[in-house]
Amino acid sequence: MRGSIDGLGSSAPIGAMLPAVFADDDLAQRFVGGLDDVVAPILNALDCLDSYFTPSLAPLDFTTWLGSWVGAEIDGTEPEDRLRAAVAAAAYLHRVRGTVRGLSEAVRLAFGVIPEITESGAADWHARPLGPVPGDPRPHLHVTLRLPAPTPADEHRLDSLVAAARPAHMPYTVKVTAAERTPER
Repeated sequence: MRGSIDGLGSSAPIGAMLPAVFADDDLAQRFVGGLDDVVAPILNALDCLDSYFTPSLAPLDFTTWLGSWVGAEIDGTEPEDRLRAAVAAAAYLHRVRGTVRGLSEAVRLAFGVIPEITESGAADWHARPLGPVPGDPRPHLHVTLRLPAPTPADEHRLDSLVAAARPAHMPYTVKVTAAERTPER
């Protein structure tokens, strides 16, 4: 947790800003020196304000709060590196929300694994009107996630994530399975 720092000097000492008549006055300098001690942490926070809003530099508790502020898909159980990456990517994920790319990236940031996504939609272009419609007539979305050691909580987390990041009209299913282990040589 953050707090005051003993001996922190002010970046803008008030004593140097006093009129010349108080520059040599010991009482005035000691009085405003006490004010400098009170104001120094505030000025320090303001001088470093941009660092608080940079997820890779901000304190962890502030990064968690910032994640709720920007609408990052976090639940508080992520490791620190994935939490910071999810908060940093929140604005980008809002731009691509509802797309396969956006859903894939949201799942990757939450679980650290790229999912397999199948969907019914497609896009095509024809020079003549009333050409064949691509894709499946019934909308559907299926997300499969292969984890090294899946738990029931992972499936619930994936379900919540897909429900939030999918297109609103799209019915979906999710599946979490164990990743196949490759033999080491």
